[in-house]
Amino acid sequence: MRDAIRAASGTDLAAALELRRRVFCEEQGVPEELERDGLDETALHLVAVDASGAVVATCRLVRRGRTMALQRMAVDPAARGRGLGARLLDAAHGEAAAAGAGEVELHAQVAVRDFYARAGYPAEGPEFEEAGIAHVVMRRAVP
Repeated sequence: MRDAIRAASGTDLAAALELRRRVFCEEQGVPEELERDGLDETALHLVAVDASGAVVATCRLVRRGRTMALQRMAVDPAARGRGLGARLLDAAHGEAAAAGAGEVELHAQVAVRDFYARAGYPAEGPEFEEAGIAHVVMRRAVP
């Protein structure tokens, strides 16, 4: 698998959006109108691609002033447990630093908050529901 990279083409982006649809809509039951929120056109999309060229993990960054919002991280079920999420997170931190962001913020699903905590994201505030799933706000400074 190649390192996590910016989506290099419209084909990569289409595959990333399809992966998100499968993970969030089919697997987790998020309505498609919530998953596709209109921010994809201006977001920076990162992907991890396997040896065959298939997108197996993705996330996006949305700029909000000096904060980069890390959103829509999804890993293909067949590719989970291989460190792809951590590699995407590292790539996202690099992109945020290159863009001059001071921090990265995310809304973590409560079920995976420990993953983000291990990467230096402390939870802030109470849990809340987003798209019918419990989340918590987490943020960290950009190195």
